[in-house]
Amino acid sequence: MTFVRNTLGFFFAVFLIVSGAAFATGQQAAEFRTPKPPDAPRIHGPKIYGVRPGHPFLYRIPATGIRPIRFSAKHLPASLKLDRNTGIITGAAPQKPGEYLVDLKAASADGKDSRSFKIVVGDTIGLTPQMGWNDWYTFYSRVTAQDIRSAADAMISSGMADYGYQFVDIDDCWARRPGSDDPQLSGPPRDEQGNILPNARFPDMPGLVSHIHSLGLKAGIYSSPGPLTCARFEGSYHHESADAQRFAQWGFDLLKYDWCSYGHVAKDNSLASFQAPYRQMGAIVKGLDRDVVLNMCQYGNGDVWQWGRQVGGNSWRTTGDLGVARATSLPGFYSIGFANAEHSKYAGPGGWNDPDYILIGTVGDARHTSLSARPTQLTPEEQYSYMSMWSLMASPLFFSGDMTKLDALTRNVMCNSEVIDVDQDPLGKQGSIVRKTDDEFILAKPLEDKSLAVGLFNLTTAPREITVKWSDLGISGRKTVRDVWRQHDLGSFDAAYSITVPAHGVELVRMIPNRSR
Repeated sequence: MTFVRNTLGFFFAVFLIVSGAAFATGQQAAEFRTPKPPDAPRIHGPKIYGVRPGHPFLYRIPATGIRPIRFSAKHLPASLKLDRNTGIITGAAPQKPGEYLVDLKAASADGKDSRSFKIVVGDTIGLTPQMGWNDWYTFYSRVTAQDIRSAADAMISSGMADYGYQFVDIDDCWARRPGSDDPQLSGPPRDEQGNILPNARFPDMPGLVSHIHSLGLKAGIYSSPGPLTCARFEGSYHHESADAQRFAQWGFDLLKYDWCSYGHVAKDNSLASFQAPYRQMGAIVKGLDRDVVLNMCQYGNGDVWQWGRQVGGNSWRTTGDLGVARATSLPGFYSIGFANAEHSKYAGPGGWNDPDYILIGTVGDARHTSLSARPTQLTPEEQYSYMSMWSLMASPLFFSGDMTKLDALTRNVMCNSEVIDVDQDPLGKQGSIVRKTDDEFILAKPLEDKSLAVGLFNLTTAPREITVKWSDLGISGRKTVRDVWRQHDLGSFDAAYSITVPAHGVELVRMIPNRSR
């Protein structure tokens, strides 16, 4: 089946064809919550964007609708250029720090849309959580440059980029592996000048990054502060500055820096030891001539959420790997989410609590990495809960299933503009825990427009009525309650809201004061 419309609406039309693949558990097909996007253009994505003075600028305006779409941008800084056909903005950030308010527009034969977009030139990047894809939970040590290129192409063709997904990240296993007898992975890990070398599966790293950038997307790469990565490929120990310069020279926009073998280098388990490699790399990337997001992957050591921002991190893992989290009466993502939710006061513009990737769709098994990816075992309701929880927690939204095997349900979960707006809200607040029992979990996230996003999670195996009172939420007055997933208003309420939530399901709503939407 080919794409004749650049819109995610196609998957509703083919629902009956792909529903068997979408529901790996063999259960009855659940309701698809996200409505079909309109034919007319709709601009999505963050409303605020941070960049350092004079640094390279790359941004693809996320927009759904039937193509062709013509883009324009009023008050765009003179140092930036917009391609009116692709919606890709390139150039260099203004040298003068400050806020530049741009009016983005998209128009087609079916209609038009506009959206304010604030470019903040200064010292802070990552003003909203990063969104994209990472290869780890699909390809593990088998990853190749072609896998990455195909994922980038699929991010465009599937429509995920039209909702703001922009990073395409290479995880472990792109470098050379010391001592390997595999001719694709072996060889000197560095050249005579000490520059790190990719293995034979990545023959042209600059070319790969250039392809990703040509799509208006950004590229991420991986290393470890230790001598070896987690998969025992070459790490950055004693080559930190050279490697960062190399990554920037290749054009990368994000560095995932994974603790791994640095545990054997660290003197002890003191706070100073946990901070040292990230403090060092944080200072290095800040001094590069391009913006590189620093994703600190060190599993919550030393209560990283308390200091990750201070050492230069833009996000920091708060827990162990989600892919190996043990299921109890609930799938593993719940325990990871519950732990991450405890640290809400430490997240905000420029630095985010990271509970790991979204593992739905066709995805691998981190306990058996040699096996091919397979359809997720999560129920549809669990998948909507997963995405809702991550968005309420202002988490980085990184899908790690197979981008080339996206089914209709996965797109429906990952590509809801109002859910993503909760995650990307410019206020930058992480949702706080309102209630947590064995049966219920409630998160509430303040939004820039004075509304409140609330997630009502049913942790039981049967439908359950959940009630939240205004006094629980710290609000008062009459509110319009809006169903965020289904994108329609549910009515006006005075002091409480109740709804029956499916087993392991969620109702994600916005409490909107004194007005209807």
